[in-house]
Order: sequence, then C-alpha cells, then structure tokens
Amino acid sequence: MDTKYIEQERYQRAAKQVKKIKGFYSHALVYIVINIMIVIINIQNLDPGESYFQWHNFITLFFWGIGLLAHGLSVFIPTMVMGKDWEERKIREYMEKSKNNRWE
Repeated sequence: MDTKYIEQERYQRAAKQVKKIKGFYSHALVYIVINIMIVIINIQNLDPGESYFQWHNFITLFFWGIGLLAHGLSVFIPTMVMGKDWEERKIREYMEKSKNNRWE
C-alpha cells in the first residue's frame, strides 16, 4: 500500500473519532445547561415549605443522564474493550475473505 494512502486513511479515522468526541461533549453541554434551567424553574415553582428533593424534579436529569452515559460509553469504550486496531483488523479480515470469495 502507498504510504500516502495509509496516512490519509489514518487521518480520516482520527477525524471520525474526533467528531464522535465533539458530539459527546456537545451533548454533555446541552445536558448541563438544560438541566440547570429545569432546576431553576422547579425551584421557582416550589410552594412555601415544599422540599425540592422529590422524584418528579429529577426524572429528566436521571433518564437523560442514562442516555448521556450510554452516549459516552459508545464513544470512549470501544477502543478500550476491543483495542485500538480492532476495526482495522476486521476490515483486513473481510478484505482477505472477499479476495478469496469466502464470506462465511
């Protein structure tokens, strides 16, 4: 393979990973800003003597937090679990199989 092609391929993979990370950070920022706004609104709507610590005040924070956690895991964990070169090894494996016409 041509070294220029390999460098271009590595650059494209790195750019794709950076885009995923940027998407996660954007998601986290929106999560924080929106949930701060919800907390402020909920506090303003409390009746005198009413406690803020009730389940309905944390529903959005909790379930959206689960989604944010899943997003983060999908961005950062695959390289930890499968290794950094897993995708490249799989691509080469399938390329070799297609070369031999053996898609089993």
